[in-house]
Amino acid sequence: MRIFVFDLDFTIWDAGGTWCDATSPPYKWENGKLLDQKGGWIRLYEEVVEILDVLKSQNKFIVAASRTYRPIWAQELLQLLDIDKYFDLKEIYPSSKIHHFNQIENHFKMLFSEMVFFDDEYRNVREVSALGVNSVLVSKGITLSMVKEYL
Repeated sequence: MRIFVFDLDFTIWDAGGTWCDATSPPYKWENGKLLDQKGGWIRLYEEVVEILDVLKSQNKFIVAASRTYRPIWAQELLQLLDIDKYFDLKEIYPSSKIHHFNQIENHFKMLFSEMVFFDDEYRNVREVSALGVNSVLVSKGITLSMVKEYL
């Protein structure tokens, strides 16, 4: 695979047990934890940085695809969690994952069969699989073993 596409909520991060568009900015770092205004802890899953480092070291394209209603908040979290630098493209807006993937295909000029997609929602995995994208259902966050299968 040449393009690795990740959903954000419950795939890359846990936004205090909810979706990032249900958090309460402004966000702040306190005692080594990124918190929203209500005290919800927003954290990356344990192996995320290692996964992103491995993909970059192998010259893979990395894309965020999220249908959040608060794209500015998601972008801010990517920056605050210091992972924004890894992404070659970000499709973060409220729309169908089909639209996200059409944009990804147009941007990179690569076939869907050259992409792999990781998401925690079955409906997204099913929808994107129908395009010919290798799609993986994630539960409890992305892991390196899930990604290595496609290297």
